[in-house]
Amino acid sequence: MNDAFKSEIARTLKVLKEGGVILYPTDTIWGIGCDALNSKAVDKVYKIKNRKETKSLIILVNSFEMLQKYVDKVPEITMDLIDSIDKPVTVIYDNARNLPKNVGASDGTVAIRIVRDDFCSQLISESGRPIVSTSANVSGDESPMVFSKISESVKSQVDYCVKLYHELFNQAKASTIIRLFETGAYTIIRE
Repeated sequence: MNDAFKSEIARTLKVLKEGGVILYPTDTIWGIGCDALNSKAVDKVYKIKNRKETKSLIILVNSFEMLQKYVDKVPEITMDLIDSIDKPVTVIYDNARNLPKNVGASDGTVAIRIVRDDFCSQLISESGRPIVSTSANVSGDESPMVFSKISESVKSQVDYCVKLYHELFNQAKASTIIRLFETGAYTIIRE
């Protein structure tokens, strides 16, 4: 880990711990995020996105062990399913737990992705808490693939913009989304 990376982790952690909202590179596209366990910070994310709270948010965790803290029963097939797909995978699980009500969906489900990205993984590891991730745009607008395409409106409303990878064009698209039921049955919602 180089010094610039370490100092960005430290600055970003400070903002998250203070209940702030960040603009950050994820394992897919640039995201707006916050501490997923801080309901007031989550409300700020909805406000910046101009998004209805009935649309749930994605939660990022950095391990299977952390995932188990926020889902009542993780089906046995989970890791095989995630590992069988080359790109990042967001899974919608039944029976969310230990999360604020405004993070999950009204039916009790929650969308969670185990990240493989170094920055996100380190940030989650050092905070010990999951992070909200939603595309860095106002709801309905196109998702930006590079930092320079993020609207000034979004940039001006977050508490901190991570100062890494601004010139990097992210070829990745939004994650694959799978609805996984407690029985182990699943449906691919977005490839």
